[in-house]
Amino acid sequence: MPPNKISLKAARKLALHCQLLDNKTKVPRGKEGIARTIEKLGYVQIDTIAVIERAHHHTLRTRRPDYNQQMLHELQANDRRLFEYWGHAASYLPMSDYRFYLPRMKRFKDPKSKWEKARLQKYGHLMKPVLERIINEGPLSSKDFEPPPGKKKGTWWDWRPAKTALEMLFWQGKLMITERRNFQRVYDLTERVLPDGVDTNCPDNNELGRFLVNRALSAYGPASHKEIIEHIHGADRDVVLNAIKDMTDSGDIIKVAISGLQKNSYYIKPELYEKSSKLRKTRARALLLSPFDNLIIQRDRTLKLFDFDYAIECYTPAAKRKFGYFVLPILYGDIFAGRLDPKADRKNKILIIRNLVFEPEFNPDDCFLQTFAVCLVDFMKFNNCESITFEKAKPAKIMRELDKATKQLI
Repeated sequence: MPPNKISLKAARKLALHCQLLDNKTKVPRGKEGIARTIEKLGYVQIDTIAVIERAHHHTLRTRRPDYNQQMLHELQANDRRLFEYWGHAASYLPMSDYRFYLPRMKRFKDPKSKWEKARLQKYGHLMKPVLERIINEGPLSSKDFEPPPGKKKGTWWDWRPAKTALEMLFWQGKLMITERRNFQRVYDLTERVLPDGVDTNCPDNNELGRFLVNRALSAYGPASHKEIIEHIHGADRDVVLNAIKDMTDSGDIIKVAISGLQKNSYYIKPELYEKSSKLRKTRARALLLSPFDNLIIQRDRTLKLFDFDYAIECYTPAAKRKFGYFVLPILYGDIFAGRLDPKADRKNKILIIRNLVFEPEFNPDDCFLQTFAVCLVDFMKFNNCESITFEKAKPAKIMRELDKATKQLI
């Protein structure tokens, strides 16, 4: 029997809808809206790069204009709606999903990879004394293991081994991140962080696989085998593949073909397939996405689904960069219109636009320029800046619209 079919346009709309980027999903304001956003996406990736506001703040602010950083802190440290662990990478995760990360924690206790084994062998002897300090003293950060003034570094007071021991205890689930202070992780015993009532029953492979498939398809809409596996790194490949087969056989998910992408097999939830022909077009708006945004974190998917070839270049030698150090994709409606390389000069409160490049086939008309200018000014405010400057000269039209938007929003 041939698979169901959807158009590429419909697949894009579904992807944006599931990612809460089409402005059609009603989410409460405030902390509750932030919690529900993370629950819908499955995870929000944490990143250390701070040339602009960090990735997790950027990803949430793109979807929730009322977001502020205190909301995220309270959801983790006070409300316990979120916890940190390995999702796609280091991530904020819904506390309701905690049990589905227990299998990965168990694997860290008996690691298979050479890298993990080497670290356990080299630093494992520090895990017990590090754990005992937290048992006796309460929550600690890696800074609490730095040598006191006048004390020479040694086996115990060498910060790196102690930090590695903290991380291994965290990977194994014996410690959790109770909060962050100035982005610094603060560790505490898992039993002192987990709220009452959290399910801690470890799922079997069948339940874990189904969870991961459901999480991916809820966040992505249509997705391929590879995209489902790469969404959250919570199980071996075979566990997810077996779940895909079982769920397809049972009708819990259905196989679809996307027009123009016939070489790839995609899967979708039946209710989303039904919705694919009913999503109406909305007025296009411009959005700047973080390089670690959930919509584009899988670069092959972004290329296939949106015909947008994107790579982050901060890890590329400067001479080999095509667009800039920390280039942000510009989403306009359901297409990618260009790329922008920003830097927040926090001392002088200036948002510096190092580079702005539109896609060759994109024509920045007046409608786009108006919404793009509003987007830039909003992004400036999000980064606590008061003005915008371009390192390279830009067309007068952009500057005029930017001036209008600045006067309206400031």
